[in-house]
Order: sequence, then structure tokens, then C-alpha cells
Amino acid sequence: MIIHAGDLVDLSLLDAFQGKTVHAVHGNCCTINTCYALPSQLTIQLGDFTIGVTHGNRLGYDIESGLLDLFPEADCMIYGHTHQAVCHWVAGKLIINPGAFQSISRYGMPCSYAILEAGKQLKGSLHELPLD
Repeated sequence: MIIHAGDLVDLSLLDAFQGKTVHAVHGNCCTINTCYALPSQLTIQLGDFTIGVTHGNRLGYDIESGLLDLFPEADCMIYGHTHQAVCHWVAGKLIINPGAFQSISRYGMPCSYAILEAGKQLKGSLHELPLD
């Protein structure tokens, strides 16, 4: 399963994931057609866990507090917007920002992604891609 937290710019990017289950939201850098085609937020059931996904650009300066308010029943919240990779627990909830999946983000961060595992417990991890 692929979960995309927005800023995929154009829907054609999703073609790379053919044959996979994809859940995606739009971000503030998406084309107007992408914004109409994708929701601004969604909730996914992953095993026994509820996952909330939004880009985060509408949550104000303190995005993580906004996530807790937006998805009060979620076990995990995934967002994008800042393109800064994070994976940590806040108030008993797993919060993940996978970062930016491009060679170098506009903030100079390396290309990164996150893996979310849902077994008996939720486990998140961040990974960087080499720039070779």
C-alpha cells in the first residue's frame, strides 16, 4: 500500500504505482485538477489501526497539534507540507512526515520516505535514498 501526503503536483505521478493500492491527498502545490480529484484529508483502516492523512497546509503553524484535533480517533497521522521528515510519538499517537521524495528538497533535505508497519503495534521508520 502506498500513502501519499500531497504535493504530487499532477495526477500522472500516480501512474508509477500501477497495480498498488494508493491512498493520496492533494497538497498546496498540486494542479487544480489534482485538487479536485483527491481529497484534502482521508482516514484509512490498516488492520486494527486508524490512520489519518492530510497534507497539513491548512493546519496553521503548529501542524502536529492540528493533526491531533483533526484526527482525534486516529492511532497514526501522516502529513507532508513541510517536507521535513519526522517520525515520533505525541500523546500516544504516531506522527509521520515522510519528507520529500525527490533528489533534494527545496529546503536542502535529502530524498526520504517512511515505512509504516501495522502488526500487533504500529511502527514507523524513516529512510533516505542515496543520491548516486
